[in-house]
Amino acid sequence: MDNVQAVILALVQGLTEFLPISSSAHLILVPVLVDWPDQGLAFDVAVHFGTLSAVVLYFRHQLSAMARAWFGSLGSRYPDQEARLAWAVLLGTVPLGLSGLLLHDVVETYLRSPLVIAAATILFGLLLWYSDARGPQTRCEYRLSAGRVAVIAFAQALALIPGTSRSGITITAGLLVGLDRKAAARFSFLLSIPAILMAAGYEGSKLLGGEHPVQWTPILLGVSVSAISAYACIHYFLKLLDRIGMLPFVGYRLVLGAVLLWLYW
Repeated sequence: MDNVQAVILALVQGLTEFLPISSSAHLILVPVLVDWPDQGLAFDVAVHFGTLSAVVLYFRHQLSAMARAWFGSLGSRYPDQEARLAWAVLLGTVPLGLSGLLLHDVVETYLRSPLVIAAATILFGLLLWYSDARGPQTRCEYRLSAGRVAVIAFAQALALIPGTSRSGITITAGLLVGLDRKAAARFSFLLSIPAILMAAGYEGSKLLGGEHPVQWTPILLGVSVSAISAYACIHYFLKLLDRIGMLPFVGYRLVLGAVLLWLYW
């Protein structure tokens, strides 16, 4: 892998991880469309670490408050709102973790084709449009009931299908259960922390004990570029969300899906 490929793929990861357009689909498609060699497992782990560091840094104050409140809630019958949000993030991750353990090999073997990505991109893009247009958008993330958390949690498990978009499906589910746009996005970003940790940990475990050559310059570029671009993406997405809504991302998904169908049908 050369440095130009590393920078471009790191930008792709950083800009698409938190937008509702599917980072996994773009990391699969970009090398295919431009005929690049596979970037390798070590690089995938590196760019996931970069995006993880970005979201942790961006929400560092809220995460600190949630952690303190969560530990305090262990001996209390009346957790405060920060503790409830922490519990929501933890419990909201369980279906994704279990689905990943049970279905990872199936997904890797059968669902990484451009046609699957095209279908998921279009289908879940339309669902994102519907949720943005029809969702009541009256709640913040601190007012999530157990039932609403369960809906978002099980929706997140669908993100194993390439093209679905983890952020896209969790924002969609959040809007459907009544969260406003920014609340749905913030809760999606908080859910991404354990999700990315699990994905990076799983892929990283494959590197242990193996003889995988590591090119350190592309790896370091990947971490740095993905972290910087992901941080900027989170900041501007949240800042502009109420103004632009979900329609630009829906449109992008429909165009991308149509192009893929045209190329690979």
